[in-house]
Parts: sequence; structure tokens; C-alpha cells
Amino acid sequence: MSKQVQQQIVQLRGDLLRHNKLYYIDAQPEITDLEYDRMLQELRRLEQLYPEYDAADSPTKRVGEQPVDHLVTVEHRLPMLSIDNTYNLDELRRFGQRTSEALDGSDAEWVVELKIDGVAASVIYENGVLVRALTRGNGVQGDDVTHNIRTIADIPLKLLGTELPEVLEVRGEVYMTNHDLAQINQRQIDRGDAPFKNTRNATAGSIRQLDPRICAERRLRMFCHGIGYCEGIRSTAHMDFLHEIREYGLPASPFVSSFPAFDEALAHCELLTEQIQDIDFEVDGIVLKLNRFDQRDALGNTAKSPRWIVAYKWERYEAITRLNNITVQVGKTGAITPVAELEPVELAGTTVSRSSLHNADEIKRKDVRIGDVVVVEKAGKIIPRVVRVEKHERKTELPEFQFPTQCPECGTGLIKDEGGVYIRCPNYQCPAQLRERIRFFATRNAMDIEGLGDKLVEQLVEAELVASYADLYELTVVQLAELERMGEKSASNVVKNIQSSKQRGLAKVLNALSIRHVGAQVAAIVAKHFQTLDALRQASVEQLSEINEIGDVIAESLYRFVHESPGKEILAELELAGVEMLQQDSGGDQVSELFAGKSFVVTGTLTNYTRQQIHDLIVQHGGKTSSSISGKTDYLVAGENAGGKLDRARELYVEILSEADFESLINPDELLF
Repeated sequence: MSKQVQQQIVQLRGDLLRHNKLYYIDAQPEITDLEYDRMLQELRRLEQLYPEYDAADSPTKRVGEQPVDHLVTVEHRLPMLSIDNTYNLDELRRFGQRTSEALDGSDAEWVVELKIDGVAASVIYENGVLVRALTRGNGVQGDDVTHNIRTIADIPLKLLGTELPEVLEVRGEVYMTNHDLAQINQRQIDRGDAPFKNTRNATAGSIRQLDPRICAERRLRMFCHGIGYCEGIRSTAHMDFLHEIREYGLPASPFVSSFPAFDEALAHCELLTEQIQDIDFEVDGIVLKLNRFDQRDALGNTAKSPRWIVAYKWERYEAITRLNNITVQVGKTGAITPVAELEPVELAGTTVSRSSLHNADEIKRKDVRIGDVVVVEKAGKIIPRVVRVEKHERKTELPEFQFPTQCPECGTGLIKDEGGVYIRCPNYQCPAQLRERIRFFATRNAMDIEGLGDKLVEQLVEAELVASYADLYELTVVQLAELERMGEKSASNVVKNIQSSKQRGLAKVLNALSIRHVGAQVAAIVAKHFQTLDALRQASVEQLSEINEIGDVIAESLYRFVHESPGKEILAELELAGVEMLQQDSGGDQVSELFAGKSFVVTGTLTNYTRQQIHDLIVQHGGKTSSSISGKTDYLVAGENAGGKLDRARELYVEILSEADFESLINPDELLF
């Protein structure tokens, strides 16, 4: 009986460890919270009945019963240095250049990850068991906060696996979500205590509590992003290390990517800033670090910071205002987006009165209600976002927001994506969708129709001159000239630009049609693979899904658009209107080695080309393009209002080309004298 109980206890502990990883690390829970709690209760019951089988690393031992008397200061086995940071892109580029020079031009892979706004901590495991956790402190010594780190549910008390390092020190950031802060502040007010100002202050105050029960109710979390003193790890580079610790059940930093060059890593920073709009924790910058550990060792450290890492931080601005209303907008694919209508508030030099609330689930998660006092944040150049509701300011009961069940524009019943978060209007003929589709069709990344802006699109749809993409190609100068603020000359230019767009090619057309899950990159891949619309029509779903970077969901969506209404008719109408459905050579195969080994940056307002056309020409002739100037840039193609990139090129003695200069490089025999 005793042996059977022991086996049952071991089994429960192993199952709970596995379910913790599935929930916190993999985001793929297999059981409900209730089932998990019942397993935990059963383990606790057995450990109480059979104390001889108790263990300090049991999942039941997260919260100690007795508070500590004081925080003990402990020396770090390896100094826990801070990171150099900058708020300036030019300084960031200079860091990349210095690092490249220090590595004597050796290839260097760069990792880009979020800088979580929390409290730095170090967690140490010996033979897979958590033995100690320290704050950064002064970098040489930190406070022992093991009793509080043990309360963090996503930090395992015992690592998963059998082949574990003898010593594993992971470093990371302890943080709190905005959702949890709102709940905590409500409890603070109920107790007569002052609310916390932000998540970082709440985290800093919680992690240093003497009583772990107080810390436990604050629901802290942690992301691991760094390596300290280790014995027996397999990894030789950062990306491998993150994968390794995930296998052990540790929560590694999210949204991490690696790039073969600093310029590419820098370009990714802009995309990453867009991704953070939907997350519930605070971020105050982006970290760029060398991937390989041997290169880090070669560069070493200064007295304060490692030489192989830098943080690009942005100024964060917060304001408190009132949510006056929630309205909804209809997008080009029918997605209904809720918008916060705010009491106007000054934020980072601009007046903010509106902010996207993203989707119905976001409103529910943050418990946003009309009349609430909310915190609005703007970090750097990022669009404003509602961070959280100040629930302690909710003096009266406010009704929950009821998401509409019918389209606000056409009255069609709304439906929710299967397995997704977006609620959509399924009526393809919805006027709001039509306006957004036509507007997107004309944008630079799509058919690039200059002059066909938002106001003109609204007039065309309202006047019923345009009810489809193909209708654009039937417009006349006379029709346009009769519209408000449109003279004959402007009308003539717009018609000319619309007709010119017929030659954009298959990739541009596929991107312009607002096909679900098909953006510019997917459109380019598909167009390059099939070359013609007829070839695409012959492809099965299976053949589409076999293309690299496509996958089943995209393949199904594209196939249905090409073969079913209304997509089938849209493509036929565009063909009849004379829109080219062939893949253009300019973005395809290389035709010469003219620019082999040369790197270009294109900036400013161009006259004879779009920026994408020049990029295509550079690649076509063997060159490569980048979004930022560095010491490796050979040419800057500069249009009007070139700005800071022009100044940077002059500083680095990069050769500067006008459009005419660029044309002379490509067509030297066609110059006129």
C-alpha cells in the first residue's frame, strides 16, 4: 500500500509539472483549471497523510507558511550587469557598426526581443531543483527572494526532463499584467490602501515582500531571457538556449527572432513595435543582442554593461482620461473593430481622442465599459492604446458593453470566426467593406493608384460609380470632374493613373484584392511560383499548401477565392478590363550582375519610380536593399525630402544617387548628350 501511494504521489507531481508547461509555456492546456485544482488537492491530501513522502520541490509547496525576517543579500556568481540603452536610431546603428568592427567583420547573427518593463531577477537550479532566486541589486550582489519567486506559477520548482544541467542560472524579468493590476488596485482600494501607479511599481513592491502569501496574491509572472552561471548546458547560442529552457518547462521570452545582419534586425524592430499592441504586459523597448556565446565572450564587458547587447528604448507617455463611448468600424474583410471614443487628452505632444480596442475579446478581457476611467499609453511613435481600466475609479455600476449582432452599415447579422477572435459582417456587398477594399486596392503596396484617396473613394461609392474593382477601369474624366473638389486636370490624372495600374502584375493584384490571409509576402510567393493566373487556377488546395510559407489555411482561402463567388467573378472582370495577370520580371529573376555585391538604401519622394520599383530593379541586377544606412551601404538613392538618411549617408561617405544617376547606372548606353 505504502509503495502504491508513493507511486501515486510521484505520478501526480509529474503530471502537474507537465500540465504547468502545457499551460504556461506551450499555451496548449489539456485539462481545465478545475481538473488541475483537483489534482493539486489530491496531491496535498496524500502528502499530509504520508509526510514521509513530502518534498520541498512539490507543486504544493509554492507558498511558504511563514514569512522571512528580512531579505538576505547574496553575491552573484557572475555579475548581473545592466544593459546600455539608447533612444536614438543613429546611436543604435553606430552600436551595430562598432560591434561589427570589433568582430573584424565576421558574420554575426543578431537576436531581437522585447524589453519587458518589470524587475530583473535570477533563478538558479541545481540538478533540476530551484534552490535560489535573486534580484539584480547592484549587479554584484542581490536580495534573496526565493520565497517569492516560488509563488510565481509559471516558474517550475523542478525542471522537466532527465538530462538536466548540474547548475542552471536563468535571468529574466518578473512582471505583472495590466489585467491583474486592475484587479489588485481594486483590492487595494477596498482595503483602504493606495493603488499602485503602474505594473512595474506593483511588481517591485511585491517581489520584495517578506510574506510570500502577499506576493502570491499579486499573481506575478516571469519571462526568462538571459543566461547566468551554468554547468552542463547544451546550447552555444542564445536561440538554442531559449529552446533548451522551454524544454525544461521555463517561460522563455516571447516574440523573439534572429537575423543574419544588424540592418535586418533593425528593420524588424518596426514590425515588432506593431505586434505589442495586443499584449497585456508592459514593454519599454527592444533588445538587440549577439546570438553566439563565443562572440559574446570575445567582446566581453565594460565595468557596467556587456558590449554585445543594447536596448533601444522609447519614451513612454501615459495619461488618464474617460471613455465616453465605444463605436465600431467595418474593415475590408468585414472585421468589426471596436474603437474607444475618449475624452480628448494631451499625450506626447498630440491630442488623443480615439484608440482601437481591437476585438470583442479584448474588451471583455480588460473589462472596458463606457464611462470608465482608463489609462492610455503612447510609447515612442506607436499608436495610442488603452492599457487598462482604473476599476477603483468605477464609482457606480456600469453596464458591460454589448457587441453589436448586426453590421452597423448594412444590417447583416454578424458571425464570429471559427476558432478566432474576430467578428465579421459576411455581406461582401456591404458598402463599408466596399469602401475599405477600394481604398486598399489603390494603396502603394497594392495597385499604387496615385490620387485615388479616401475622400474620392467615398464619393465614388456613394455616387454608385464604383461597386467593384473593375468599375474603376470604366471611370471617365467627365464622371470624375463632376465630383466635389475634382477639376478636369485632377480627374484626368486619376484616370491616367488608374489605367497605368493595369501593368502592376499578378503579385500586386493578389495583394490588392483583400483575400483573407493573403498579404503582400504571400501574394509575391504565389505569383512567383505560378507566374500566371491561369496556372494558379489549375492548382489544387494540396498543391497550394505545399508551397513554402503557404500552409493549409492560406491555401484553402486562396483556392476558394479563385474558384468561388465572388472571387471568381472579380478576377474575370479584371481580366476583361485589361488588368495584367502575369508575374512581372522586375520583381523576379535576376537579369544581370551589374550590382552584384552592392547594397542600396532608397529614401525620399521619387518622381519616375515607386520605391518598390527601384527595389525590384536593384534585385533584378544582382544588388540588395536595406532600410537603414550603415558602413556596408554602397549607394543611397535619394528623392526629395530625403531627411536623416541623407545626412547619415554623408557622415559615412556613402555614394548618393539621384533618380537620374540611378537610371544612368542601369542604362548607360541610353544617355543623351
